[in-house]
Amino acid sequence: MIVEQSKQIIAEVNKAFIGRKDIVEKILMTIYAGGHVLLEDCPGVGKTTLAVAFSRALGLSNKRVQFTPDTLPSDITGFTMYSRETGRFEYREGAANCQLLLADEINRTSPKTQSALLEVMEEHTITVDGETHALPAPFICIATQNPLGSAGTQPLPQSQIDRFMVSLSIGYPTLENQMKIINAQRYSNPLEEIRAVTNAQNLLEVQNYLTSVRMTDGVLAYAIRLCEQTRSHPLVELGISPRGVSALVRMARAGAILRERNYVVPEDVQNVFVDVCAHRLALRPQARVEGVAAKQVLEEIMAKIKPAHTEE
Repeated sequence: MIVEQSKQIIAEVNKAFIGRKDIVEKILMTIYAGGHVLLEDCPGVGKTTLAVAFSRALGLSNKRVQFTPDTLPSDITGFTMYSRETGRFEYREGAANCQLLLADEINRTSPKTQSALLEVMEEHTITVDGETHALPAPFICIATQNPLGSAGTQPLPQSQIDRFMVSLSIGYPTLENQMKIINAQRYSNPLEEIRAVTNAQNLLEVQNYLTSVRMTDGVLAYAIRLCEQTRSHPLVELGISPRGVSALVRMARAGAILRERNYVVPEDVQNVFVDVCAHRLALRPQARVEGVAAKQVLEEIMAKIKPAHTEE
């Protein structure tokens, strides 16, 4: 049932987002794992289209906020306003009061506004004027950001980066896919053709089922050893946190579900290791001087650390 539902979701998303099936699958895995997605790429490659397509195919309530330098924290969390009718201060909802939040160009706003998402993403609650409001379940944030160095961008704080389960890059489409994209947009907007194939309750059931996917102590130890190796690597200033280890395990379980298994194998861990961990690494200046990227460090670690059954 879950596999068939997943195929239907992917098929609906592909009506509007053509190419990179692996990216679509990994976003769906992240949603099943109860995490948040960061899409980093140059403008115009379909980041927003992909996020909107998922919101429609999943049948979730959604809101979109376009981050700009003057976006305020209250735009995200909401605010209290005095009501003359009741004689009391009443809470007015912000953009985060939904099941799927599309945070567009998240790194174009101020650090103060970015920090408004910290509690939202981790606790799934909003606290305004000392009163805590629970968000509807499930809550998922799909954020897009332009590459650092683009005009008007500033880096996200490490504490917020760590709250994104995965960071993905779409890249430019192939010639064939670009032709399909242009032809699909010729007469109508493909987003209008997407229908909801599931709902919030079904997603919550899948997220709960995830805990029943078996992972042996050997595979769990392998995932932990990979992350521990980042903490002692000579080119890494800040390695993978325990939150990162937990994200890797949950993503591996979600990957097993999509491959019609109720158990995790080492390949499930390897398939998502870079996506889960690359954005969490803080490299030393020496790495930047040598032109070494986080992805290269992680691939080197995977080549060095082998699953238990293949170790010599």
